[in-house]
Formats: sequence, structure tokens, C-alpha cells
Amino acid sequence: MTHPTLLRMLVLSLIVAGCRNDHVNERATTGTITLPKDTAQVSEYIVSAHEDWDGDLWFGTNGQGVARWDPSALLVVGGQQLQYFATADGLIDDVVTGIAEDASGQLWFGTQAGVTLYNSGVASGSKAATFTSYGPAEGLPGAGCKVLVDRKGGVWAGTSAGVFRFVDDRFVPFELPVPKFDTLTWKMTPGKVWDLFEDSKGNIWFGLDGNGALRYNGTSFTRFTKQDGLCSNNVASITEDAQGNIWFGSITSDHPTYIEEGGVSMYNGSSFTRFPEVRGLTANDIYNIYTDRSGNIWIGAVRVGAYRWDGKSFTLFDKTDRPDLTTSFAIQAFVEDRRGRLWFGFSGGLFRFDGKAFVNVTRGGPWE
Repeated sequence: MTHPTLLRMLVLSLIVAGCRNDHVNERATTGTITLPKDTAQVSEYIVSAHEDWDGDLWFGTNGQGVARWDPSALLVVGGQQLQYFATADGLIDDVVTGIAEDASGQLWFGTQAGVTLYNSGVASGSKAATFTSYGPAEGLPGAGCKVLVDRKGGVWAGTSAGVFRFVDDRFVPFELPVPKFDTLTWKMTPGKVWDLFEDSKGNIWFGLDGNGALRYNGTSFTRFTKQDGLCSNNVASITEDAQGNIWFGSITSDHPTYIEEGGVSMYNGSSFTRFPEVRGLTANDIYNIYTDRSGNIWIGAVRVGAYRWDGKSFTLFDKTDRPDLTTSFAIQAFVEDRRGRLWFGFSGGLFRFDGKAFVNVTRGGPWE
């Protein structure tokens, strides 16, 4: 058994939060622009990723704000445009752990210190971009902000202080039922919201620290725990496959003592399936799982690699062109762009999947 202390320093440093006051920035988007020959990493830690309605890719970093790659904006010297937006441009904080987009094309950034709403100015017809931030003064306390925009346009935020909904230009608490366990174990903070997810039926799922997973159908809650089939009660990630099965990525417990648990489980609506025969999918930290456009499930198995489930079997991918950057194989973010290319945020940098292995993408590329 490998003790998790060093790994926690690497992975858990990504998930912290607090909150600050509202801030609006009317300046144009003049973030830092980098050139194609720049071989520095986009960020040492890529902790969130999103493709917007215009085809731009956004990568949340652990300290450099959010990076936007615009595939249509050619630089004078050639290549593609990579732009960073940080607190100097209007973000509430430079650790961006979650990204969501609403129907009007506005982006909601969950950060270390709250939520920032970004309007590029395109949707409103304005030439100026605006950044509007929400923290404790606007009803959003706690650490580790995650954001979800549901299909009805509702905005949800999850932090170490619980779940909140955006109502009348502020966040209001959304009370979750509190479980009763004989023995409570957790990773960071009991009740912390690790993930927010909406399934194909419109149910909202909450992945919680120590409290399992909750499903909310609009009127009532259903809780799932280890007794039901989860690999641990620390649920870090939730997704759905093409058949409507719900997948859970769980992580180990550190408190009150270390427990080597966690892993992947799949719920078909009536029962759970675990995968103890697959290396790294049991008794391991699974921080992120993702469904691509073909319905495949991608699983980041710490210290092992990335698994792809095609509905019948798992395929492991563990080769990179920069093994020096991927020794822990800690995947923090996934996104598939409209061209079908898969991008992976590692503890180590940004990588793109070429069909067989992971290719490191620096600030200068290769972006294509």
C-alpha cells in the first residue's frame, strides 16, 4: 500500500476555496497572449476544461487564472492565440476549478474564492467584456466552488459549505438532508460538494465528501452510500453513459484515519457494479470521469492511467510523450472539442490524446 501523503500534496492542492466580494470589470479582454514558440506549460496543473459555443477551449489552472485557446484567432507570426485571464482582468481568484456555460453564452467560473460570471460582450452586443464575482457578501461561502448550469437555466454552486442556487443576483442555500452514519469517514470536509451533475432525466446529482451521493428529482432526495455499492462515501465525480447508467468516481478517506478505499462503480437504476478485476478501479482515487460524444466513459485512475469504457470492455492508455510530467498520472480535467479531439488536464500540464497516447501541449502547442 502506498501512503497518500505525497499524492495528496499533489492532487488535493487543487481543491481549495473561500469567497470574496462582487467585482465588475468593464475593460476589454486584454489577457496575456503567448506566442507559438513558447515551450512553457499552459499550467503545471490543469484543473478544469470547457469548450464554449464559439469553439474556444477554456482551461482552468491552479494559480494562473483561466487560459483560453481560440482556434480561429491567428497571430501575426502564425500559430494560434492563447490568452490568460486572471485577477488583474477581473477574476475573483486565479484558481479555476470549474467552468459552466449558460444559454446566453456567459461563462461561470468556479474558483478558489467564489464564482465569477464572464460575459465576453458578444451576446450583449457590447465591445467590453465584464467579470462579475460572487462571494460571501452575495450568499456564497465555503471552499472549492463547483458550478452547474442545468437544462432549465438554473445555476448551482457547490462548496465546502454546501449547495447554493443563483436567485435574484445572489446565491441562496439549498438544503441537503444530513445522513446518519455509525462511523463517518471523509477526505477533506464532511459534506463538501465534490461534484454537481444533471442526468438525462433532469435529476441533479451531488457528489459529497463523506456523505455519499444524492439524487434530487425536483421534489425529493435519494442517497447512495457504500452499503448500496459505492466504492467509498467520498464521491468526487459523476457522469452518465449512453445507456443511461450513472457512473461514480470515489476517493480514499483520510479522516479520522486513512482508509484505502475508493474506485469506480456503475449504477443501472436498480443495482451497482464494481470492477475489482481491473487494476486501479478499486481502492484507488478516482477524481474525474467523463463521457465523450460517442458515449464512452473515460476514467482517470491515479498512478495507473486513463481507462476508456466502450460499453463492453475497458482499455487502458498510459503512454505519454512526457513521462517526466505524468509520473502520478493524476488527471484533473477532460474535454472533447467539436472536432472530436480529447484534451486532458494533468497534474503536470495539458495533454491531447492522439488515439494511442497523450501528447503534451505547451503554450506554443502543438495545438493541431
